[in-house]
Amino acid sequence: MIPAFDAVRAIHKCQGEAMVLPTVTEYRYWKAVSDREDLDITPPDSMGPASSMGLGLALANPDKKILVLDGDGSILMNLGSLVTISGKKPSNLVHFVFQDNEYFTTGGQPIPGVGLVNLAGIAEAAGFRATYEFDDLEEFVDELAHIMEQKGPIFICLKVNHPEELPPSAF
Repeated sequence: MIPAFDAVRAIHKCQGEAMVLPTVTEYRYWKAVSDREDLDITPPDSMGPASSMGLGLALANPDKKILVLDGDGSILMNLGSLVTISGKKPSNLVHFVFQDNEYFTTGGQPIPGVGLVNLAGIAEAAGFRATYEFDDLEEFVDELAHIMEQKGPIFICLKVNHPEELPPSAF
C-alpha cells in the first residue's frame, strides 16, 4: 500500500503547470503541499463529479495538463464518466484514483465491491489510452514522470492507505 500523502507529494513534484482538481480527502493532502492557488481547483462539496469536471476542464483548456485526484468511492458514483472521457479522448487528462476501499471522508464505510472491483481494468475496458495500477510508492515515483509525458486520457489507480492524522482541513 502507498501512503496517500506520499502519493500526493509525488504528484505535486511532477505537477509543472498542470491544473489540479482533487476530491475532498485528496484536497486535504493537496492543500498541505501546494502553493499554486492559480492552478488548484477547489473540489465540489460532493462525491462523484470530479471525473466529469476534469473532462470539462480538459476540453476547455486543451493546451494545459489536467490532473484529477479522485477517490474510489467517488468514481464508483460516476462510472459512466469513464466512457464519456474515453469518447472525447482528451490528450491532456490524467485521472488518479486513490483506492482505499472505503468512504474515508464519511467515516470509513466500505465501498461496494471491495476485493472484486478492478478500477484500472474498468478504465481500460472503457477505452482509456493508458491505464496503470500501483501499490508500491517507489515503483509509482519511478514511473510517474514518464506517465505524465504520455498523451491521455490516462487512468492511474493508486492502492493507498491514510495516516492516522490527516493534514488540517482546508474547508
